[in-house]
Amino acid sequence: MNPIELIVEPLSYGFMIRALVTTVVAAVVCALLSCWLVLIGWSLMGDAVSHAVLPGVVLAYVLGLPFAIGAVVFGFLAVGLIGAIRDTSRVKEDAAIGIVFTTLFALGLVLISVTPSQTDLNHIVFGNVLGVSVADLVQVVVLGAVVAAVLLAKRRDLVLYAFDPGHAHAIGLSPRRLGALLLGLLALTAVVALQVVGVILVVAMLILPGATAQLLTDRFSRMLALAPVLSAVCATIGLYLSYWLDAAPGGLVVVTQGAAFAVVYLFGPRNGLLARFRRSTTKPVLDAVVHGERL
Repeated sequence: MNPIELIVEPLSYGFMIRALVTTVVAAVVCALLSCWLVLIGWSLMGDAVSHAVLPGVVLAYVLGLPFAIGAVVFGFLAVGLIGAIRDTSRVKEDAAIGIVFTTLFALGLVLISVTPSQTDLNHIVFGNVLGVSVADLVQVVVLGAVVAAVLLAKRRDLVLYAFDPGHAHAIGLSPRRLGALLLGLLALTAVVALQVVGVILVVAMLILPGATAQLLTDRFSRMLALAPVLSAVCATIGLYLSYWLDAAPGGLVVVTQGAAFAVVYLFGPRNGLLARFRRSTTKPVLDAVVHGERL
């Protein structure tokens, strides 16, 4: 089978086309948000919110509401509970995050187990991108467009908030509101990525693209361009691999993104492990040469 057939054959199926569009949209949106999560140091918070939305999504299903509503409500509930535990007890923030997100995630699993449904709600946990319907695809595209539009529209304010919240406050911006905005977008993004990788692996799509782009550039504007491109390419490769290997698509999407990070971590032109090793071994030689010339 030639390379063209390898690419074209999966696209002869409608479910693969829907899966590809859904995966790429989710990858791009997660990558955009991941730039801020990595920059601010919210990786653990991203993990907490992405898991904590599970009971909200299940309750939204039971009540016949859009998943996004339940996700946002429980996303903010998780953040509020984390802050309350941290501020009113001796428990530190990392422990508070672990307590809240594991408890809410477990609650979501319980709700799934007792909720009568004609569909398998376990797909919320593990993802089911190959079963995406047209309605699911529309929801993903709409939510993804909303998140991307808000991130790009508020890009300058959010960058200032990430680098210097004090300066943002001094010029009239509200760091609290900007933080709440990011958390709301995080909850919406979790809903977008649910279809692809499920609740468990959402955090990987929210962290890996930004972390990989950060190793390639020191400029945030370039991160915002590199992360979505890398994420979309990895997501496409992962989905194609799942088709040809008959393996879990969500898992392969994340494995591909992890492999991309490993390659950049090792062989990155500036911040890669080998590049830093070469600089560390070359510098003493140059210093010795310069020192000898001075003598």
